[in-house]
Amino acid sequence: MSKPLSGKILIIDDNLQILDSLRLLLKHEFKEVATFHDPKGIVEKLTPNAFDVILLDMNFKNPNNTGNEGIFWLGEILKRDPLAVVILITAYGDINLAVQAIKNGATDFVTKPWDADKLIITLTNALELRRHKVKVKSLQGRQAMLNSDIDDHFQLCTGPSQAMKEVYRTVEKVAVTDANVIIYGENGTGKELIARRLHRLSQRADEAFINVDLGAISESLFESELFGHVKGAFTDARDDRAGRFEIASGGTLFMDEVANLPLPQQAKLLAALQNREIFRLGSNTPIPIDIRLITATNKNLDEMIRQGLFREDLLYRINTIAIQLPPLRERKDDIPGLVDFFIKQYAPKYGKPAIGLSEKAFDALQRHGWPGNIRELKHTIEKAVILCETETIQPVDLGLRYETTLATTGNEAASLFDVERNAVAAALEKHKGNLSMAAKALKISRTTLYAKIQKYNL
Repeated sequence: MSKPLSGKILIIDDNLQILDSLRLLLKHEFKEVATFHDPKGIVEKLTPNAFDVILLDMNFKNPNNTGNEGIFWLGEILKRDPLAVVILITAYGDINLAVQAIKNGATDFVTKPWDADKLIITLTNALELRRHKVKVKSLQGRQAMLNSDIDDHFQLCTGPSQAMKEVYRTVEKVAVTDANVIIYGENGTGKELIARRLHRLSQRADEAFINVDLGAISESLFESELFGHVKGAFTDARDDRAGRFEIASGGTLFMDEVANLPLPQQAKLLAALQNREIFRLGSNTPIPIDIRLITATNKNLDEMIRQGLFREDLLYRINTIAIQLPPLRERKDDIPGLVDFFIKQYAPKYGKPAIGLSEKAFDALQRHGWPGNIRELKHTIEKAVILCETETIQPVDLGLRYETTLATTGNEAASLFDVERNAVAAALEKHKGNLSMAAKALKISRTTLYAKIQKYNL
């Protein structure tokens, strides 16, 4: 079975014999071949993405001209379609003219009489270039949308509280450097948002931001995921594959839950960071890497070092700058702005654009301990928007299970300890020790649940 034809080619030349000859040559090689004898008539009607490749004669009307008319029409085409791939044709083969045309945006330059095989190869390569240009433009558009989304959501990590003002000041200072950063904070405090903001404000902002949850990678897949592998390195390695380090090279690598790495994997990570090179699994060829490393954890690494669970030299390597994210209970001045953000996000989504929050509901939000931090607040507001039957969210719509506060216990730290311990214990009891079900009910990962079981000695 022959390969399906692809590509739309436009040929512009005032010599009708040349147009016929090229049409006959190319119609079996490309999906569509259009011809036009007058550049003015076609260029005025040209729309972006109308053609993949344009073959443009440099000499119109006057056979003794210098090709300047072709360069003029090249400029006009690129005005209307900046991604256009244009190949110029001339009978003169003047190298200076070729250089000028390419400087002005031409992709290539062919001379009359042309070699048929070479012309087809040139057009095929130009078609691939066009596809690449379109793909890059699409990726740039998606990156711009992602950056805009990051900018919008970063207000979740800002606000009037002094604690978050200090965090943001540190982010602005550190972002422009290539210093490694570790972000400490409880689950749901926005560690990935901070990491993305550091990348967004860095000199690597136009490069890749690659994130990897180390808590979700098994020991057996660690090397393959981070360093890549070559074909045949293990049973299912059917092709060569780049790892996260290689993909992130030139940009930022964000490693979440770094404390979950077992000691053997910590040693391999340290070696990669020290040598600034990695080896794909199954290969002895070093691959240099250039990354900005950002890590995050909800654990006390100093305590883990004392317990022999984390390498001190690895901490020195990743801990050039440390950022501590405060839990939501310590930044309650930010709750009004956060609530407003989430209501604006979810009210239109669920067809309730005019919805608001009652004073009692707001008081309930302020009194809540927020063991799940911003993530818990987000789910609470989304749920309230869905359940609210009027235009005003009431306390009952929030569905808050715990009202333990400093006012009722006189000790905020102790109350939060009890609240979280009771929540984990209740979930384990309700689901009869089924860790997957308990973790799902608590809206945390199994890894986080393991840590809390150990923390509260359950």
